[in-house]
Amino acid sequence: MQVRYEKEADQALIRAKNVAVIGYGAQGHAHALNLRDSGVNVIVALQAGARREAQARGDSFEIVSVAEATRRADVLVMCAPDEVMPDLYAAEIAPYLRDGQTLMFVHGFAVHFGFISAPAGVDVAMVAPKGPGKALREAFTRGGGLPCIVAVAQDASGGAAALAYSYGAAIGCGRAGMIESSFKIETEGDLYCEQVVLCGGLTHLIRTAWEVQVEAGTPPELAYFDCLHEVKLLSDLIHERGIAGMHLAISNTAEYGEYVTGPRVIDARVKDAMRAVLADVQSGKFAREWIAEHRAGGPNLARMREAAAAHPIEEAGRTVRRMLGKT
Repeated sequence: MQVRYEKEADQALIRAKNVAVIGYGAQGHAHALNLRDSGVNVIVALQAGARREAQARGDSFEIVSVAEATRRADVLVMCAPDEVMPDLYAAEIAPYLRDGQTLMFVHGFAVHFGFISAPAGVDVAMVAPKGPGKALREAFTRGGGLPCIVAVAQDASGGAAALAYSYGAAIGCGRAGMIESSFKIETEGDLYCEQVVLCGGLTHLIRTAWEVQVEAGTPPELAYFDCLHEVKLLSDLIHERGIAGMHLAISNTAEYGEYVTGPRVIDARVKDAMRAVLADVQSGKFAREWIAEHRAGGPNLARMREAAAAHPIEEAGRTVRRMLGKT
């Protein structure tokens, strides 16, 4: 694994560019603020009526349209949501692109799955922090940073990689490590792990375990403590020490239970299901379905979001959080 650090990147490269951050959401606000604090000339591009416009103005950024940003900037930082980006690119970016510009992505979805294809004279690179924008900003303001993945999909100028590492250093990732990779590896790995572990797998495991415990007679709030509340405590230990290190911080009873019961829950059938999920990600099936869902107005997303919010574990959670003074 090739890793570079701040001292190996020339931040003068990105400081010499006019940079437009397109979008001011989860990633966009952190990139814009960190770049500006590193001495980079930054404007923010938003669509009319954007929800984050007041926030961006409150942070003292110049706000322009996406088309105007494309005309003015040397580097366009693509921070719009995955599902929005293809149509936004086609309507407000592609008509105004010129040779010598750089499209800088923070996630490889749109490029890897072919929803965006840049002209031959445009550099296409990616700097993808390994964490949400809030964490990226907080780490930067503390003098640290998050690791990131750096990749180049199109190097028209011959300097796309150098600029990408310069950019990564300017948002603070050079302090933690900038990992050379590809759009394919970043995109497929991100989607796969979101679905089978971080979002899909974890939340369904928690809900199902809670349901079984409540059905067996445990009060919902106590089952919430057992199945959800303590997840953070264990995940923090795993994050800090690794799985083997976490074992040293829990009881022998808990550790033994992991070894004998974990394979009963996460068995060969689950592994086969994970392989099927990965195949859907790698083939582009999930990406095509998600873009189609968005273009149809998101009816299935709305229905599933409503059902998740109505699950009885949420009421138990509200009770527990009130008890703890968190809501």
